[in-house]
Amino acid sequence: MANEAISVFDMFKIGVGPSSSHTLGPWKAALRVLEEIKGRGLLEQVCHVEVLLYGSLAKTGHGHGTDIAVKMGLLGEDPETTDVGLIHSKMEEIALHKNLKLGGSHSIDFDPKQDIAFLFNESLPFHPNALTFLIRFQDGEDISETWYSIGGGFVVKEGQIGPDASQLVELPFPIQDAKDLLFWCMKTGMAIHDVVLENESAWRQEEETKAGVLHIWETMKACIYRGCHHQGILPGGLNVKRRAFELNKRLTKKMPYADYDQWLAIVRQSKGNFNEILDWLSCFALAVNEENAAFGRVVTAPTNGAAGVIPAVLMYYIAFCQDVDDEKIIQFLLTASEIGSIFKKGATISAAMGGCQAEIGVSSAMAAAALAEALGGTQKQSMMAAEIAMEHHLGLTCDPIGGLVQIPCIERNTMGAIKAITASQLALQSGPDYAKVSLDKVVKTMWDTALDMNSKYKETSDGGLAVHIPLGLSEC
Repeated sequence: MANEAISVFDMFKIGVGPSSSHTLGPWKAALRVLEEIKGRGLLEQVCHVEVLLYGSLAKTGHGHGTDIAVKMGLLGEDPETTDVGLIHSKMEEIALHKNLKLGGSHSIDFDPKQDIAFLFNESLPFHPNALTFLIRFQDGEDISETWYSIGGGFVVKEGQIGPDASQLVELPFPIQDAKDLLFWCMKTGMAIHDVVLENESAWRQEEETKAGVLHIWETMKACIYRGCHHQGILPGGLNVKRRAFELNKRLTKKMPYADYDQWLAIVRQSKGNFNEILDWLSCFALAVNEENAAFGRVVTAPTNGAAGVIPAVLMYYIAFCQDVDDEKIIQFLLTASEIGSIFKKGATISAAMGGCQAEIGVSSAMAAAALAEALGGTQKQSMMAAEIAMEHHLGLTCDPIGGLVQIPCIERNTMGAIKAITASQLALQSGPDYAKVSLDKVVKTMWDTALDMNSKYKETSDGGLAVHIPLGLSEC
C-alpha cells in the first residue's frame, strides 16, 4: 500500500507463542471483536459465540494453539501481560464447565469442542489464515465478523480497505521500499536507524520510542535467559526435548552465577573461540524458540516462528563484538524493524502466504542489516547484508511436523541467525562492485517465489517433513 506506515512496534510485538499468525493474530482478532461488542454496550446481551477456522488456521490450528488463543482473546486477556503460567488452567476450566466468561465477566455457555470449528477443507480467498466469529444476542440478532491473520500478529477485518487509522500518519521520510530508504539516507546523510527514529516521531515522542524499544529488548533478553534455564519436553506430542538447557550447562562449564549479568560475563569468556561462539549463537536461538513452542512470552521478530533469529544475533553482538550500550541496542532494533517493514510492504511476512522464506528469511535479513550497520557498515552495506541473507533463504518452505512450531522451526532459527552473521560479514567486506542484486529485487523475487510455491508448503502440514515424519516418532 502506497500510504502504509509501519512502526517499530508493529514489527516487534510482545505476545505468547507459538505462532504470530496462528496464535497472536487470532487472539488479537478475538480481542477486537470483544472491543466492538463492548463499544456498542452489548456485552451483557451476548448469549452465544461460535468461531469458524479456515484454511491454514484449521489445518495447523491445534498444533499452533489457535483454539487456545481465541478463547484467551474472548476472555479479554492481553497477550502482552497475561500470566502465561495460568493459560492451561483457564483452558481446563472452560472445558470442564463448558462456560466462558466473555470479557472476563459475562458468563456464556461455551463448549470448545462444539463452538470452535476446524474447517479443514475450506479456505477464504483473501488469505489462508481466516476466522469467522458468529455472535448471537439475547434479542435474537446474529452478527458475523470475519478476520484475517496476515502474519506477524497483524490482523485485518473483512471489508477493511486500506491500512488501519494508526498507519495513516504523515511520516517525515515516507518509505515504501529499499530505494526510498536509501534515497532518504543519501539525501540527509543519516543512518538507517536515524531515519526510522525520525519517522517514529509521527506516533510518539523520541523518549517514549526509545523506552519502548528497550522494553522489547528486555523481553527478548528475558526469553533467552529463561529458555536457557528450562528443561523438559515441549508440549504437543512430538516429545521434543529442550536443548538450550543442556547446551547452556555445557558451555558455562558449571561456573556459578545468580542472574543475567553474571551469566553474560561467563558467556563473554568464549570470545575468540569460534566453535563456542557458534554454540552460544545456537543456544540463544534455541532458547527463544523453545520458550515460544511452550506458550511462553516472546516478541514477534517479525513473527513468533522466527522469533529467535534477531535476539540471537543481537546477543551475539552484545557478547562477542564490542561494548554495547542501550543506545546501540535501540539502533540495532530500529534498523531491523525497517528492513522487516520493507518485506511486509513488498511481499509478505506470513508463512501461510509465502512459506518459511517469509519468516526465517525475513528475520535473517533484518538481523543481517542491523548487525552490518552496528559494526560500522554503510547504509548500502546494510541493505546488501539484508539482500544476501534473503537470497539464500529463497524458496524455503513451511512444513511443520504435526502443525507444531517445533520441527524444523526451532533449529531453523539457529540457521537463520548464522546466515545473518555471514551475510553481514560478506557485506562489510564488499564494495559497491559486488552489489549485483538490490534489496528491492530480492523482495520482488521472494514474492514471486511465494506465488509460485505449492500451497502444501505454506504452513498446512500437507507436504514435506510433515508428511514423511509421523507425529511423535523419530528416525536415526
